[in-house]
Amino acid sequence: MVDTLEHLGQDVAKLAASAWWSVSDSEWPAHLQAAYRLQQAAGALMVSMVAQVSATEVPARLGERDAAGLLRAVLHMDPSPARELAKRAVLLQRWPAVTQALIDGQVDVRQAAVIASTIDQIPETLAEVDDGTLTDERSHAEIVRAAQDRLITLAADFPAFQVRRLGQRILDHVAPEIAERANEVALQRQEERARARRGFTLGLPCEGLVRVSGALTVEDAAVIDAAMEPLCKPQSGDQRSAPQRRADALVDVGRLSLRTGQLPRNGGELPQLALTATVDAATGKIGIGTLENGERVSAQTVRRLACDAQVVSFLLNGVGQILYAGRKRRKATGPLRRAVLARDGGCAFPDCDRSARWCHVHHIISWCDGGGTDLPNLVALCSRHHDLIHEPDSGWQVRTGADRLPEFLPPPWIDRERRPRRNVFHPRK
Repeated sequence: MVDTLEHLGQDVAKLAASAWWSVSDSEWPAHLQAAYRLQQAAGALMVSMVAQVSATEVPARLGERDAAGLLRAVLHMDPSPARELAKRAVLLQRWPAVTQALIDGQVDVRQAAVIASTIDQIPETLAEVDDGTLTDERSHAEIVRAAQDRLITLAADFPAFQVRRLGQRILDHVAPEIAERANEVALQRQEERARARRGFTLGLPCEGLVRVSGALTVEDAAVIDAAMEPLCKPQSGDQRSAPQRRADALVDVGRLSLRTGQLPRNGGELPQLALTATVDAATGKIGIGTLENGERVSAQTVRRLACDAQVVSFLLNGVGQILYAGRKRRKATGPLRRAVLARDGGCAFPDCDRSARWCHVHHIISWCDGGGTDLPNLVALCSRHHDLIHEPDSGWQVRTGADRLPEFLPPPWIDRERRPRRNVFHPRK
């Protein structure tokens, strides 16, 4: 068998090196379909082999705990894909008709896994809700078989994620007499499993990024989505991608929570972001900063964070002596913050429609540079435009106008004369 597999692999490798530039536009669909069938056939082969390995003592005899461990050792697979493949193989082994549909090309690997997972839960559900409504002539096994066949048929027209959605209501089609009760039981069981499997992880920083991973229940995800959705809408001139908008929205929700003062106390104090930075005693120049978790941030980020209401800053001289400690930004608390937000009505950047609740209070002349914490030197900015004003290459500047209200100077590539602009979306108080 190994010789056959190696020979097939060599043939596929030759195809991969073919001159695909010669394929005409009309021929591409057939080529892609054939290649995809080949890929799925190989997937069926792997599922079959891993299922056989999982049912034997082969992993233990080769010094591994289970099939997933063997896949990691032999194929150098990452842990998650190895576990997923082993779990999928065991699941499909319980449903030979679905496996055969995969081998025959009626479904792909993901569709097969979805179908098997769906029908795997039906027998337990039927046993719980059948109060005699079902007759002896129509057994549970027949209902499961009907659901299986219907889903395999549907897979010809729908991708895996839609087959999963259809599978949630498959009993409406094959056993309507008990479908409502069965769906309720299935949903309760699904919610219990989801609740037990929920989780959220912040990874270790790598090249300035922290990977976020996890899973939420449907209910919890709806809450997060409702909170973020107003902040994710694309705006005119917004160059951020959809994932970037969602990332910024999540941070904005966190910042809003910090500003409410309603979070549980941590170490006797309200949650806050702590920042340590060095300052040159001779020049007053701000240096690199360090967050509470030990991660370093640039001087530019230090200046931007110094505007935030909930930052406690520790400014150190070159030998680490504390010059200023524990001074919260007075502008962002109490009457002064409310006055800034009431005056600007929301983000003051031209054409921005962000409401006051999502705004930071920014020093026009940086607090680090001696700018005063008084109303004429403060302006409300949403997170995106706060970052933009602190970005040296953006070309945008903010200043206090003759009427003591903030105004913005666009970069010369937007307006050569750099005529001042103001937000006309929010009415001035």
